Amino acid sequence: MNAVTATPASHEAAPATVKVWDILVRVFHWSFAACFAGAWLTAESERWRDVHVLLGYTMLGLVAFRLLWGLVGPRHARFTSFVRGPAAIARYLRSLLSGRPEHHLGHNPAGAVAIVLLLASALAAIASGWAVYEDIGGHWLEETHEFLAGAMLAVVGVHLAGVAVASWLHRENLVAAMLTGRKKSPDRQP
Repeated sequence: MNAVTATPASHEAAPATVKVWDILVRVFHWSFAACFAGAWLTAESERWRDVHVLLGYTMLGLVAFRLLWGLVGPRHARFTSFVRGPAAIARYLRSLLSGRPEHHLGHNPAGAVAIVLLLASALAAIASGWAVYEDIGGHWLEETHEFLAGAMLAVVGVHLAGVAVASWLHRENLVAAMLTGRKKSPDRQP
C-alpha cells in the first residue's frame, strides 16, 4: 500500500526540477545566438567586415561542435532524443492549438524543427559567405547569402514566439531553463 503524506499548502515545496541541458548545450545556444546577432548587425558595414567574417567562422565551429554533440552528447543533447518525424510535429502543433500542448522534458518537436533549420541554414549561409568573401560566384551568391541570413532571422523569430507560447502554456520559463539547464520535473520528482 502506498502511503501519501499530506503537506499543508503553506509548507509545500517548490516543484522539483531536473537537469535537462548540460552546460555545453547552453553555452552553444547562447554563443550561437550572440554570433548570429553580431553577424547580422555587422553585415552591411565594410568597416566591420572582419568582425562579420570572424563571427561566421565562429558560427561554423559552433555548428560543427553541435553536430558532434548531437551524436555523442548526453541524452537531451542528442538529436535522437528530440528530432521526430512529420506525424509527431503535426501532433505537437495540434496540441498547441488546442491550448493543452504535449509536454516534453527536452526539446519539443517544433523546437527540433527550429534547431534543424537553424543548423542547416547556418551551414549554407556560412558556405555562401565564405564564397562571397573569397570572390567566388559573383553577385547572385551575395544575394543568396543575404537571403539565407534573412531566412535564419525568420526562423529565430518563430523560435522566440514558440518559446513564449510554450512557456505560457506550460507555465514554465523556458529562457530560464536554457540558462540554468533545469526544468520542472514532469512527475515532480527530482
